[in-house]
Amino acid sequence: MAFLRYIGKRLSFSFLVILFILLVVWFMVNEVGDPARLIIPTEASEQLYQETRIRLGLDDPLIIRLWQDLSGWLMGDFGNSLWQGVPALPLVLSRLPDTLILTFFTLSIAVPLALLLGIFSALRPNSWLDRLLTTVSLAGVSIADFWLGLMLILVLAVQFGIFPTSGSGDWRYLVLPAIALAMRPIGRLAQVARSSLVEEMRKPYVTTLRAQGMSEGKIVRRHALKNSMISVITIGGDELATFLNGAVVIETIFAWPGIGSLFIQAIERRDLPLILACVFVVALMVVLVNLLVDLAYAWIDPRASVVQRRQRLNQRLLGARPLPKGQPSFPSTTEVRTIPDEVNDRK
Repeated sequence: MAFLRYIGKRLSFSFLVILFILLVVWFMVNEVGDPARLIIPTEASEQLYQETRIRLGLDDPLIIRLWQDLSGWLMGDFGNSLWQGVPALPLVLSRLPDTLILTFFTLSIAVPLALLLGIFSALRPNSWLDRLLTTVSLAGVSIADFWLGLMLILVLAVQFGIFPTSGSGDWRYLVLPAIALAMRPIGRLAQVARSSLVEEMRKPYVTTLRAQGMSEGKIVRRHALKNSMISVITIGGDELATFLNGAVVIETIFAWPGIGSLFIQAIERRDLPLILACVFVVALMVVLVNLLVDLAYAWIDPRASVVQRRQRLNQRLLGARPLPKGQPSFPSTTEVRTIPDEVNDRK
């Protein structure tokens, strides 16, 4: 019940955040310029310009236009695209499957590879393999995805002709944009997985398992890996939000027909309804990702409350201040499982 109340509060707060973002974007686009000037030809008469403004509702006072748009947002209506002349939200949703395909294809590469790199580094700390994998992960975080995308096109598409340069079609069109998008999450998740697993392997219960003859691989698979996943999931949720931002550029470079390329086209044409619809869908995806992260917390550590998990994660990742005097401290998610059930059973 407490978890459901927490989810309800998160949804309410997320609704307010999305509404605030839409308002900020609305004011920014309205301050940039007049969309009517982009729709009509440059040599059009003043009469045609005024008629276009009236047709688009741009002649109304700013507060009236804001109220009309706000009422439409609450009903899921963002109006018609000034560029395409069709409802904006369905147009964005029609591009959503292509973005999701690229996302899942990229994650299917990034997540397993990052975990493998992190595990190998953690099992051989300070070795030449650890240093090599750490260097690779740092390179993945440091390289700009748009530059990597251009280099992949130049080498693998133009020079060798292995993959197509742009567009959509079969799986070969996914490879280059997926590699360009996967490098940063691979490097970041590998770093977090390594540090979390190294810390977990120093816990007392791991020493107990080693003394009882359990192999390193079995310790990692059965206990340490799951216990170290809290930090990985936290950073993974943040990286997925960053990934959606990078997808805007990568989809444009590779002419991938997703929400990102549509968003850039809408900005170029100052198509306010289409821009707002794109922002709404992306913000909603980020909210859903955060909810999935919370559900993953509950699955990994069902014994600790949501508040405890959040407090301990903030302390661990951000370095929280000491608790005020008299306020009870909570055990961390890893401290709750100091000795796994299997060890207690053996005793």
